[in-house]
Amino acid sequence: MMSSQHYNLSLKNGQVMIDGELVTTNIYIKDGLTNLISNKNFVSDETIDCKNLLILPGVIDSQVHFREPGLEGKENLESGMLAAISGGVTAIFEMPNTNPLTITPETIADKLERASKGAWSDYAFYLGGTMRTSSNLSEWENLKGVCGIKIFMGASTGDLMTASDEEVESVVANGQRVIAVHAEDQMIMMENQKNILGDSEDVGMHCKWRSPESCLSATQRVVSLAKKHNRRVHILHITTEQEMDFLSKNKDVASVELLANHLSLHAPECYERLGTLAQQNPPIREKSHQDALWKALNDDVVDIIASDHAPHTLDEKAETYPKSPSGTPGVQTLVPIMLNHVNDGKLSLSKLVSLWSYGPERVHKIHNKGRIRVGYDADFTIVDMDKQMIITNQQQKSKSKWTPFDGMKVKGWPTHTIVRGNCVMRNDEVLGQPIGEMVKFKETM
Repeated sequence: MMSSQHYNLSLKNGQVMIDGELVTTNIYIKDGLTNLISNKNFVSDETIDCKNLLILPGVIDSQVHFREPGLEGKENLESGMLAAISGGVTAIFEMPNTNPLTITPETIADKLERASKGAWSDYAFYLGGTMRTSSNLSEWENLKGVCGIKIFMGASTGDLMTASDEEVESVVANGQRVIAVHAEDQMIMMENQKNILGDSEDVGMHCKWRSPESCLSATQRVVSLAKKHNRRVHILHITTEQEMDFLSKNKDVASVELLANHLSLHAPECYERLGTLAQQNPPIREKSHQDALWKALNDDVVDIIASDHAPHTLDEKAETYPKSPSGTPGVQTLVPIMLNHVNDGKLSLSKLVSLWSYGPERVHKIHNKGRIRVGYDADFTIVDMDKQMIITNQQQKSKSKWTPFDGMKVKGWPTHTIVRGNCVMRNDEVLGQPIGEMVKFKETM
């Protein structure tokens, strides 16, 4: 059967995830958009046979740190986005704790210019919220390429640290767009570092002094201010049972993010096995907390799953705790680690897709991404749920060249990454040139 339409690419014979259901059909792509979803056969310039494969909406990793500008020894925008597409991720939202900090229109413009030179994936950036710039935020939050505002209540430095209620409120009270929050209470942690950690060099103490109470306190404080100002907040990387219990009752203002690491590693085992390679903020905690995170995920408390890719070199990580820096790479391992959990029966595939595609679309009000739908960007993560692989450091495209999951056997693997109709990764091989573009948002079109 012939169609008058001319298609650039077709994905045939695969099972397609459409609004939470797997449907066996074909997808026809034209000019970077999904143009037709049909069982019928039409001609296209290029065809990918997806027999025995699942076609998912492109995975959006909405929390990564790509370290450029200022910390390019750990990562840069190009190497980070290369790692992303190598792992099946089609778009990334990158964090403002670079040097200089991304807290002004000039620093956003600089990042957009840098990203455009080597963009393997699509991209957007968080604008850091600070007390000093708070009166500008209602204007600056509408800059092109900005996915939202980010504040650090603990675990940051200089201007980006908004530790007190006065500082947090100055950001919450200015603007309308979503605020992503690193919620650890700086005051509680400073006390605990003195009284609980003391002179210890044991990384196993990381989850003791960076306590559940510190996280709960910060989360409660920011949610209370969000209610006062009717502002949407997105609480990042939740690690505790107490926070999930609290957030389940406050979904009217607060959305919730979980990380693959917190679902996959737990204390004390991770610190005994990996040492400082398991060190991140907020910390990986005991199994009882991890079980509560899984329960919250399956009870619909969680909106988004992300990697929090935050690389450091192995030399930096080898410093004696607590001088060793917190953070692990993860953008390239997010998809296989989570597909493995699906195969282990920990969550359904449709739930996972809702967490890494529909969730970011909804929370950040993304334009035309996050689902397989006619008229949307043709972003796809194609996966083989039966493919067994071992994750290794050697596979990693990140400049840091390591993963906490080195040596782990997983079942479920991304086979193709398609960004706006361009196949940029096939069977672990990167294809073509960087074609990534800035993600668009409904609030700033």
